[in-house]
Amino acid sequence: MLIKVLSAANIGLETIKVEVEVNMFSRGLPKFHIVGLPSKAVDESRQRVVTAIVNSGVSFPRKHIVVNLAPADIPKEGSCYDFPISAAILSSILSVPIPGDSLFFGELSLDGSLRHTRGVFLLALYAKEAGYRKLFVPDTCANEALTVPDMEVYPVATLRQLIDHLKGHSAIAPCDRRLVRKPSIERINEAIGFDIGDVIGNEFAKRAAEIVAAGGHNMLLSGPPGAGKTMIARSLPGIMPPLLDSEAMEVTKIYSATGNIPPNGSLIIDRPFRSPHHTTSTVGLIGGGSKPMPGEISLAHRGVLFLDEFAEFSQASIEALRQPLEDGMVTISRSKGRLTFPADFTLVASMNPCPCGFLGDKQRTCQCTPFSIDRYRRKISGPILDRIDMHVHVDTVPIAALSAARDRSRIESSRSIAHRVGKAREMQRARYIGTRINMNAEITSKSVFRLSRISSEARDTLLSGAEQFCLSARSYFNTAKVARTIADLDGSSIVKRPHVQEALQYRTRRYDGQ
Repeated sequence: MLIKVLSAANIGLETIKVEVEVNMFSRGLPKFHIVGLPSKAVDESRQRVVTAIVNSGVSFPRKHIVVNLAPADIPKEGSCYDFPISAAILSSILSVPIPGDSLFFGELSLDGSLRHTRGVFLLALYAKEAGYRKLFVPDTCANEALTVPDMEVYPVATLRQLIDHLKGHSAIAPCDRRLVRKPSIERINEAIGFDIGDVIGNEFAKRAAEIVAAGGHNMLLSGPPGAGKTMIARSLPGIMPPLLDSEAMEVTKIYSATGNIPPNGSLIIDRPFRSPHHTTSTVGLIGGGSKPMPGEISLAHRGVLFLDEFAEFSQASIEALRQPLEDGMVTISRSKGRLTFPADFTLVASMNPCPCGFLGDKQRTCQCTPFSIDRYRRKISGPILDRIDMHVHVDTVPIAALSAARDRSRIESSRSIAHRVGKAREMQRARYIGTRINMNAEITSKSVFRLSRISSEARDTLLSGAEQFCLSARSYFNTAKVARTIADLDGSSIVKRPHVQEALQYRTRRYDGQ
């Protein structure tokens, strides 16, 4: 008797239909084969399926069982086929058909319960596009699937529930859409709880952070240890607007594919903040591997990638950022094919002015030699620096100033700055309506002057500043984009000379505070 159950395979961020075909033969010795290019994890599902069915109170048939995962020419990875295979076998044992409009997806425990499985959001998106409306998934993944509208999601906690459902004893009811909850913010946003109002002094750097949040520009913070670089970077999510609906779908796809959506989580609405350690490998940062998966730059998509101690990252990792910073995506090529992952992130990097960190410090003396300082700075190449729109020096705040800062009512909180940033973003969306541009950093170089409305006086100032600072063509256009963001924060529809003058201040690379 041949039974077919529908499931899906997630390859990168793409999903394809997989037909799980099960055939049982009475003749021959009892055997259990899985074919269709299964990985080791899929092949091991034989033991999980047999044990889970037995522990659910059903005798496993002593027959020759062949399971085919079609199409057979595409490798099958992961443990998500446990549930559809067991559903097909149970259908054959109980002589109860499986509806053809249903998809099954999930990993089994040996006791017959279903475990939280990555990729359910991608499954739901595929099911809607392909015209399937019923999803049978682990109960801890139900909210994740419910974020896709017009889907009937059946939460299954154990195989015993499915058996009773198939027999008609106790039907599994589809989820109530009102139960949807967002993921735990601590799992998604590593910078929760940081307020820019906690940063004392360094108003120039805080202003730069506001511009970054409003326009999505890249920023390099340089200064001695303890100056507040990390606090400024970690306060950025608090002044950035929530994700747009389309952006939230993009981010949720990535986090679902990588298993970063926690149990009972659903749509991600907060901008990601990723802060990998400087010992992170190039593959961990960019993505890839023998089975290509998104890296940190993709997990920071539509959010902030904070690289603390920038110069301590490997040279290969730093240089690998060039293409993603330019294109907003990364393509991983292997002999078996190519996968493209989105990587449209805001880079915020921080570094010390020298190896010891005290070059230019007014209170402590630098112990580094000119050779070691030069070698340290050379790790950040010109092409990478050219792709960073804003270069900001963060000075050490004197202890006396920290002690005197008792009146916190005069210090702007993240909420106050976020209000201005939100208005600036609204101006940008209104200006770029009908295009794929959401913020100023996404403007192409050939469109920057056409879309930014820069006055002739401001253009002259920009041109003279570019000549004075020897800016490259890329830096010239990026400075124009920063000026456009400053004008938006000022509520001006036209970029004026003061806006360009402020933008040019962020192109001087001051590593030593001089």
